[in-house]
Amino acid sequence: MAESSAGPYIDVQLRGIGLKRADRSILRDVNWRIRPGQRWILAGANGAGKTQLLKLVAGSVWPTPGAGASRRYLWRGEVWASPRLVQEAIAYVGAERQDKYERYGWNQTVREIVGTGVHRTDIPLHALSTADGRRIERLLARLAIGHLSERAFLSLSYGERRLTLLARALAARPGLLLLDELLNGLDADNQKRALSWLNRSAGSRLPWVLATHRIEDVPGSASHALVLERGRVVYRGLLKNAALARWLRSPRAHVVQAPRRARTARAGRLLVRLTGASVYLDESAVLTDISLDLRAGQSWIVHGPNGSGKTTLLRTLYGDHGVAAGGRIERAGITPGVPLEIFRRRVGLVAPHLQADHAQDLIVEDVVVSGARASIGLNEAATRKDRAAARRALARFGLLRFAKRSLRELSYGQLRRVLFARAWINEPRLLILDEPFAGVDTPTRRALQGIIADLAASGTAIVMATHYRAEWPQGTTHELELSRGRSRYGGRVRAF
Repeated sequence: MAESSAGPYIDVQLRGIGLKRADRSILRDVNWRIRPGQRWILAGANGAGKTQLLKLVAGSVWPTPGAGASRRYLWRGEVWASPRLVQEAIAYVGAERQDKYERYGWNQTVREIVGTGVHRTDIPLHALSTADGRRIERLLARLAIGHLSERAFLSLSYGERRLTLLARALAARPGLLLLDELLNGLDADNQKRALSWLNRSAGSRLPWVLATHRIEDVPGSASHALVLERGRVVYRGLLKNAALARWLRSPRAHVVQAPRRARTARAGRLLVRLTGASVYLDESAVLTDISLDLRAGQSWIVHGPNGSGKTTLLRTLYGDHGVAAGGRIERAGITPGVPLEIFRRRVGLVAPHLQADHAQDLIVEDVVVSGARASIGLNEAATRKDRAAARRALARFGLLRFAKRSLRELSYGQLRRVLFARAWINEPRLLILDEPFAGVDTPTRRALQGIIADLAASGTAIVMATHYRAEWPQGTTHELELSRGRSRYGGRVRAF
């Protein structure tokens, strides 16, 4: 081939590429070329194949052999028929990479994590030079996370972790950057910073691909779009001709309404009370002096910037973190000698860490059954009653056809729906939702919002953390605004 990329950036060519999992076609006859200087938006519904396509480009997934199918990577004047020899020049940022740190307990400092990008390793294996240190400091400053440099990675908020991994990717000076739902979990300010960086990249020849479900996440610098539908390319070309609004629709903003009368029968029963609660992680105060009464029939929104303590608060309510001496947490029905598990079985939880905690070879039905026991995986065989309850939950969330599939066969958005079914299996009195719509396409998001609104109207208490006002459930009654671990406002929802 005469044409090649002579510079540090990679030119990727896919021809007739297909991918199967357990005899199911994930990608079909994909033709795509990513040239240096191009900035692509990758769009499509949950399960369309976006993440698998990115992983295939990155070389972490191998295509199904087919007549005429090929992958070619043009880099530094040479042509490679496999990504293996150029993988070190391809940087990938996505939820699965982020989950890996949680799964394996990799808890180095932010500076050390970004340093692994310099040396292109998973964990720190090389000492950082003075020049490396300066380079890392510049990257952290550019993304406005310099103050996190010495923080342990697993003590960070979800959004702070995402920015750290973006800095790690940039530290590698990649020839191709793949970004899977980069803006998930970022607060408004950090979204602006990430979008600003993407827009500034237009002055570079660095090619990148950004997979997203939200039209507002599309940066002005994007030049091209590829749209997948059920594993097939339905559009490939200039962004200006893509009509992306057809595939990327913003959720309609809800008008926050008063609680429906159906709730009043159970309203007022205390479920959880925090009194002067402080929570420490890695010897640092993450929450300070939080007081909160959570009652049946209430629907709470917890909001605030990345690092304000939202996830820590939700996990404290659930029982994953303890309250420091001087504060107190009370849960309905839990007195000295009563196992916390009894409370957890009455609570539904949807949170990003659950996607990391579950082994990828578990089948969907078993994951849903585990919700009835508040366990990760099954510690004992499921009963016939368990299976019947799981099937009802799967049907409620439109997942029956996935029941026997392993988690690794699902898209990130599909797995989030599985977690909803897992949370619902016991028809909980309390539903705790941490950024529940991250990675979920607009039609699925709206369907889930409807289910949450119905549960709230029937008396289920809701506590949800989100950065998006449009995601607040109908009938939201209360809000808690956090800043640096302290409450700035807590009470009846304010008008807006």
